[in-house]
Amino acid sequence: MPRVDYYRVLGVSRDISDDDIKKAYRKLVFEHHPDRNPHNKQAEEKIREINSAYEVLGDPESRRTYDRLHWGEEARAETVDPSLILEEMEKKLFDEGRKEVFAALMKMVPRIKSELALIRERTVAHQGYDTFKESIVEARGAEVLDEFVTPDMEQRKQRLLEVAVQMMVSQAVVARGDEGGIRALRGRLEEMFRKGRINGFATALELLYERR
Repeated sequence: MPRVDYYRVLGVSRDISDDDIKKAYRKLVFEHHPDRNPHNKQAEEKIREINSAYEVLGDPESRRTYDRLHWGEEARAETVDPSLILEEMEKKLFDEGRKEVFAALMKMVPRIKSELALIRERTVAHQGYDTFKESIVEARGAEVLDEFVTPDMEQRKQRLLEVAVQMMVSQAVVARGDEGGIRALRGRLEEMFRKGRINGFATALELLYERR
């Protein structure tokens, strides 16, 4: 199954303006509309492809998200197992979540130090000596994660997930119209994003950790 490039579907380059994307979309819809191609069995499928591409690229914010999540020009022509495509997307969302929380915590050094003090107490109580025990750090991260997530961060996450799901549907990782499968896919991607956020918490703490 070849990877789908929404820019190629619309026949445009990556540096095209938002207005020109709209023009290209309208031109393609006019050319390929089933009413203009009554004997072309592929016209309906082509229109679905065009609409899927424009649904993402036609919105500037979704377009920026797509550009960030896309896996690169060099791999688009390959035939790839859907499970590998999903795994790659999960890695990207994990990294997005990680970087987001790490950046937020780097502006809260006093909070990091207080968290390290609490984690040190738990670690010593658990094993008798101080060390950076990831399982304890991540458990604490899961407890307090919501305290670091702002409404803007949450909105950004939702945009990322929406585009990621659309990309996975276009790659046939889950069937279009399979509402249960799409919900399960979104839940899986959201959980991976959350794990990335927790990892960002742990990474920020590890940066300032000093063993005692």
